[in-house]
Amino acid sequence: MTYTTTLLMSEFVTHDVKRFIVEKPDGFTFTPGQGVELAIDNSRWRDQGRPFTPTSLADDRVLEFIIKRYPEHQGVTQALHELPPGATLTLSDPFGTIEYKGPGVFIAGGAGITPFIAILRDLSRQKKLKHQTLMFSNKTPADVINEKEFRYTLAERCLLTCTQANVPGYDNQRIDRTFLEKKLTDFDQHFYICGPDPFTKAITDALASLGAKSDALVFEQ
Repeated sequence: MTYTTTLLMSEFVTHDVKRFIVEKPDGFTFTPGQGVELAIDNSRWRDQGRPFTPTSLADDRVLEFIIKRYPEHQGVTQALHELPPGATLTLSDPFGTIEYKGPGVFIAGGAGITPFIAILRDLSRQKKLKHQTLMFSNKTPADVINEKEFRYTLAERCLLTCTQANVPGYDNQRIDRTFLEKKLTDFDQHFYICGPDPFTKAITDALASLGAKSDALVFEQ
């Protein structure tokens, strides 16, 4: 099923990431972590839908999307960032394999954080963040999406790494086997992984080598 919606507002959350608030279509529901195919409803872009994840809570009266712009592609994300309020969008039914299965470690690279935002917000509302950890890798502090929110809700369990900046408060390294082994002692828990394909593969391989069970690894398949 395809739903039609209207862009209410957008604003920058980092230098190249915007949050979009759109009307929530009647009858639309989703499970935190699921994505939808989002398209701009005009003749140029209508057939070029792309997968994005709602970052709002499932029972919010509006939908929020957090979307990074890739200007070098001159594609959908660039067009979305240029949309004015009132623009018409279409949404597909929700889909995806990332959903909350129990306490664990959320490991994200860059814009791969988006499926986890609604999950972590939902857990925060239920006061179930005590046994959750976030590991979030970016190039520099300026690239970290929703940093204040994560630091506030997760406190010392919010571990931020920057691969191209050595700044206090951030680990200046990649999330890899060495980092995981240094920061974690329990590999008998759930691990939620999202990021570019090479990132996801490297993390899942590293976790498997450290003893994590394959059925405890949650990622988009």
